[in-house]
Amino acid sequence: MKAHSDFSILKKLWPEVEKFQRLASKHGINDIFQDNGGKLLQVILLMNLTILPGREGNDAKDASGQEYEMKSVNIELTKSFSTHHHMNPTILKKYRQVPWIFAVYRHITLQEVYLLEPAQMEVYYKKWEDKWHADGGRDINNPKVPLAFVEKVGELVFSRDEE
Repeated sequence: MKAHSDFSILKKLWPEVEKFQRLASKHGINDIFQDNGGKLLQVILLMNLTILPGREGNDAKDASGQEYEMKSVNIELTKSFSTHHHMNPTILKKYRQVPWIFAVYRHITLQEVYLLEPAQMEVYYKKWEDKWHADGGRDINNPKVPLAFVEKVGELVFSRDEE
């Protein structure tokens, strides 16, 4: 099998990709290609946050110890943010304790970052909690937060247009 003609371009770019991974590793991100690792690195550096290890807790914290839930969306693919694959009262209790950071991307280019406080998210927490109870305590598979809601109620903390 013969390599595609663009493989030579990739080989030239690859050392920079490896540098990107080394920077990410320094900040606790083990794979820039998994779980939005590269995008997560960009946002934590922009917001001066530290990654929290593990998959069960919140995503990051600031210098004062405030923890955050972080979400991103590629607006070329969808207009809503994914949340949790097993939404239930335990997860909602955790979510009600922390602000959320929503990063909006066009492909891989960061466009905007919004901050929403727990009280601003309560309309969704209540809706998901009610659904969980109405469905007999069955976890909700990945309920969404619409981008339009985030843009309407969130605080814009970064805009590519204002860089």
